Amino acid sequence: MLYSDRMSTPGSSADTARVAVIVNPTKVDMEALRAAVAEAEAEAGWAPSLWLETSVDDPGQGRAREATAARVTAVLTAGGDGTVRAVAEGMLDSGIPIVLIPSGTGNLLARNLNLPIGRLADAVSTAVTGVDHAIDVGIAEITRADGARETHAFVVMVGIGLDARMIAATNAELKKRVGWLAYVEATARIVRDVDAVRVRYTLDGSAERATTVHTLLIGNCGTLPGGVLLLPEAQIDDGLLDVVAMRPRNLWGWMRVGYAVAWENGVLQRTKIGRRIMAADKSVRALRYFQGRRMTLALERPEEFEIDGESMGQVTAIAARVAPAALVVRVPQVP
Repeated sequence: MLYSDRMSTPGSSADTARVAVIVNPTKVDMEALRAAVAEAEAEAGWAPSLWLETSVDDPGQGRAREATAARVTAVLTAGGDGTVRAVAEGMLDSGIPIVLIPSGTGNLLARNLNLPIGRLADAVSTAVTGVDHAIDVGIAEITRADGARETHAFVVMVGIGLDARMIAATNAELKKRVGWLAYVEATARIVRDVDAVRVRYTLDGSAERATTVHTLLIGNCGTLPGGVLLLPEAQIDDGLLDVVAMRPRNLWGWMRVGYAVAWENGVLQRTKIGRRIMAADKSVRALRYFQGRRMTLALERPEEFEIDGESMGQVTAIAARVAPAALVVRVPQVP
């Protein structure tokens, strides 16, 4: 991916340059973060930063709007995937760059942007030395069982089926101790009890179709924890959403899913010869891929729903669309 939209200008307008730091205090070493920001302030000649903490009542959307109203130069965001998603939602179309300080378990957006993980000083210095790149954001309008509707932004992906039920079943304390491996434990615990999901869907205004899936994911980008490439065609700035439907019928089907993700996506998809091999394989696949700008899903019964790795309860319908170039992310310069 090329990061070439525009570069920040270290040292310019030093008397007016000021950043906001939106932080989830439960995910971050506050002392280390404050020290790193103070050092960057001194080196860049910034005015004192605006510090804003998230809370249960405001996971980041309101704090992001405060930061944009203050006309800050950039917004440093320190927290997990939920915090990043909430801040991004509050900053849509603002033009103010977000700088990611990866601090959670998955750090999915940071990983899909190939950002350094666990290097606090480098992440903070990106606010001064980085380049800005506009990325797409997904917008999901969901309908609850009682007919209530909500609209949420997502930067990575949304999902229903086994994926969403796994996240809902994950033990929070275990996740703190072992990270994303807690999802494996949750999957092993619930997989036998997960029924297939019957869904009617449209893609870019097509005629409605029906299918049965165990998991359906709509993604803005395609890499999961552990470097698993789930959506091989996904690009975070192509103006498209990528969809994968997993529909294994039995144990052999699940083995095909594992093969497809590990071998086809992880190896064959990365080379021209590998893609030719896949194109020549006419077998019925346990994974089906789609691309489009808008997708609607109507579910036969209420199903668990997840957004960027966060359980959002049950829904009966989803309308997802892409908002092209709606968020500016500041990333390290590519040498």
